[in-house]
Amino acid sequence: MSDSAVDAERGFALPPFKADAALSQLQRALRDLKFSARGDGFEMRGKRYVELRLDGDAVLAGVVRKPALTPEWDRVRIASATEQRKWLDGFKQRLARWERED
Repeated sequence: MSDSAVDAERGFALPPFKADAALSQLQRALRDLKFSARGDGFEMRGKRYVELRLDGDAVLAGVVRKPALTPEWDRVRIASATEQRKWLDGFKQRLARWERED
């Protein structure tokens, strides 16, 4: 059952997802984590970790599998506030793992 169907049963509707606001929130969160913005990407210590861009009513997010000069990317389409929180939490977990490995 989808989130909207569950919420309709409870008697309220979720606010519409605003991709441009979500993109701004994700960018702010990455800057708070000490990443530098460069174009549509975010870097730390000269390596690109994240790429974010708008895609209509969603945000396309790419995260490196492992920091490298020529990384492989995992890409996801974020189209709801729930997906946005899940993506950011997952990225923070990856970042913590990478810092432990270094």
